[in-house]
Amino acid sequence: MKVLVLGNTGMLGKDLISTLDTKSYDVVGIDRKTLDFRDLYRIPVVLRDISPDVVINCAAYTNVDLAEKEKEIATKINRDAPGEIAKVCGEMKIPLLHISTDYVFSGNTNRPYVETDETSPVNFYGWTKLEGELAIKSVLQERLIIRTSWLYGKHGKNFVKTILKLAREKDELKVVSDQFGNPTWTRDLSEAIAKIVDMIVNRRRKIIWGVYHFSGLEEVSWYQFARKIVEYGKKYDAFRVKNILPISSSEYPTAAKRPVRSSLDCSKILANFDVMLKPWEESLEQMIREYYGKNL
Repeated sequence: MKVLVLGNTGMLGKDLISTLDTKSYDVVGIDRKTLDFRDLYRIPVVLRDISPDVVINCAAYTNVDLAEKEKEIATKINRDAPGEIAKVCGEMKIPLLHISTDYVFSGNTNRPYVETDETSPVNFYGWTKLEGELAIKSVLQERLIIRTSWLYGKHGKNFVKTILKLAREKDELKVVSDQFGNPTWTRDLSEAIAKIVDMIVNRRRKIIWGVYHFSGLEEVSWYQFARKIVEYGKKYDAFRVKNILPISSSEYPTAAKRPVRSSLDCSKILANFDVMLKPWEESLEQMIREYYGKNL
């Protein structure tokens, strides 16, 4: 059974490859050097040449602020390429798992979003990811779109590694306290995807195709998240930081607006796939412990 992972060198892709390699699959990873998503004509050539049984798309344009300038590139990678991948998957009669984002929502809510809630992105990155979802839905029936949020892990650039670095370098950190979401460890998401792939491959139950949410449990602000990162990190590192101060979004202007509250309700994926959902603090503590254990 051959599983193709697109974006295998990214933050999620690397953890997913490691997780799938423990299974009895023939796992093939493709990075942007092999397949540039801006070259739509290459997509069917590469997919047909590999001839996988399942495709997982972890590749995306993820620089939220730069997307406000590089709109054409972001659109090709986040909308056009997933649509083309889905079209080819339909022609080859193979399922697609596609990773999307909480940023498809406006953030103007007082409760976690469910999959059927109205989408209304507040930045261009969010619009391209939403349009990618719609492009997939329009051409492929056997697809799972998994929205996740606030991803972090040992690989690539992310909030956790940034805070750990700044805590070593600065006496004081200022972190936005009026944006809320669910931190999600790439390992947890990778394990959930692997379990879903196993169900698809072995047909152990009827697959209900559609959109799903997966994230760490419980809502938190960026400020609260940063404080917990420093709390866990100082067990292993010599930090300079003495103070972590909460600030408003208006005090930290960015090119792209962020949703105020984009927490995700993950009840559906738990009910249909029985995946593991963990409190974000538990996952964060384990990730930081492993991160320092590997690099000390």
